[in-house]
Amino acid sequence: MLVDYPAIKADGSLDKAYQALAAFDPKRLASREERLAFYINAYNILALKTVADHWPVDSIKDVGSLLKPVWDKPAGQLGGKDVTLGKVEHNILRPMGEPRIHLAIVCASVSCPDLRNEPYQADKLDAQLDDQALRFLNNSGKGLSVGHDRIEVSKIFDWFEKDFAAGGGVESFIRRYKPDLPALKIDAAINYDWSVNGTP
Repeated sequence: MLVDYPAIKADGSLDKAYQALAAFDPKRLASREERLAFYINAYNILALKTVADHWPVDSIKDVGSLLKPVWDKPAGQLGGKDVTLGKVEHNILRPMGEPRIHLAIVCASVSCPDLRNEPYQADKLDAQLDDQALRFLNNSGKGLSVGHDRIEVSKIFDWFEKDFAAGGGVESFIRRYKPDLPALKIDAAINYDWSVNGTP
């Protein structure tokens, strides 16, 4: 699914969401599900805003530089504190031990998981994350593709392999959602396209 960045920037809703993140105190979040939903939504809003503010851009990576990648640049505020995309992903979300975040946070690139058309919500988060995982794995262009001698999957499963270890590893995770896959080697070999996930 492609994002119409000029449209979301023009209608003002992205700016309102961005400002709401800065004003909201995350300490008010009582449960793990509330924290997960909030920070997944926050990451996606911050990534959208990063691209929208620099539109037109070929890749979110172009917003950064060799010395300071986009992931390490200030992306906004959460509860009045400056954060980067890298901090939200690596210092907040990943330590929460939920590997499905990698199929829910969207780094504004073609090979990232698709954005949902709804925010993540604590009371239905598990179902949303399961649905998101299945949608990603059903996408042969970027999630999973069965070949004659191997099963190719997204490089996400290589980059964050250790995050899937607690649940039995990458293969166990994938086969839980795709139980009818043939008994072939799983290889994180699908090329990752960092082109921006926006309409031309």
